[in-house]
Amino acid sequence: MTSDDITARPTDASHLDDDLDLPTELLNTPWIDGHNHAQTLSWEDRERYALSGCAGMVMVASGYHWTPYKPVRAADVRFLWDDAINRRAAIERNHFFEPKLGLGVHTGVRIEDPDELLAAMADYCTLDAVAAVGETGVTPTQHVEGWDFDEQRAVVEAQLALAADHDLPAILHTPNTSPPAKRSYRPELGTPGYEKNPGLGTEPVIDGDNPALEAVKIDVAAAHDAGLPEDRVIASHADENNTAYLMEETDCHLSYTIGHSWLVGVDAATVADAIDEYGPERIMIDTDCANVLRTDPYAIKRAMFELYRYGIDAEDIRTVVWENPRRVLGFEE
Repeated sequence: MTSDDITARPTDASHLDDDLDLPTELLNTPWIDGHNHAQTLSWEDRERYALSGCAGMVMVASGYHWTPYKPVRAADVRFLWDDAINRRAAIERNHFFEPKLGLGVHTGVRIEDPDELLAAMADYCTLDAVAAVGETGVTPTQHVEGWDFDEQRAVVEAQLALAADHDLPAILHTPNTSPPAKRSYRPELGTPGYEKNPGLGTEPVIDGDNPALEAVKIDVAAAHDAGLPEDRVIASHADENNTAYLMEETDCHLSYTIGHSWLVGVDAATVADAIDEYGPERIMIDTDCANVLRTDPYAIKRAMFELYRYGIDAEDIRTVVWENPRRVLGFEE
């Protein structure tokens, strides 16, 4: 008996394909967030990760965003590393997923005495909880105070060399090219949902028509000079501006940041297009959730369903959200 046998009039059901073989395995597919700042989030936000199937994450502790001082001192960054290390075990105990760490020197603002950090980083890289060096990478424009290009590149290359020495992958902060705004906000208020006022950005230290892409190319060259193989490089914040270069001219892994699509314009459709074009083998997604942004801990789970709706096979989705980050970032089965 069908619904039309008992309803007063035919329903939508009589016009639909009732033989759909939906991938219910996506409901229980584990996933790994290869780049976030969950140590800065609330208990409830981290619980949302667990409730939506997160099996592991890399909590990045290289950002300058949480230090109120500019320029940042080496001791400020070292505190961020130690704070993440101190919180890691409690986060695992509370939420059951496996939290690992990414430690690095971000170049988004000038850091005083970076050599102090580089000297200390070698010991941090030996910790079992450290899964990656980074995020790091040359940044075209800094926040509040600029950082000379040559000094930036030297700091980035030194970190990539440490990654090579300790057989760790490196997470690159690849600058995004945000979509054009429909209308500008008041400059003194900044961007809603983001604590840092973009009006405080300094003059670019990279010239050219496409400094965001040029920064990525400089980082890949730095990896070569540091002896870090390209397949140990994760280009986080991948977008339409750098995908073709990274996929066609390098062996790097690409991680699309979809936790704040409102800011950078990267979403599940962007990821689906990349999978269609290049296959899933070098693609990952991350949330970059942090307490300075309006972000979504459910972003990866939502994207899994969206990718299927966009025509991506369930097996390829599993490759992107689970198999690739598990392998590249060293998570156990």
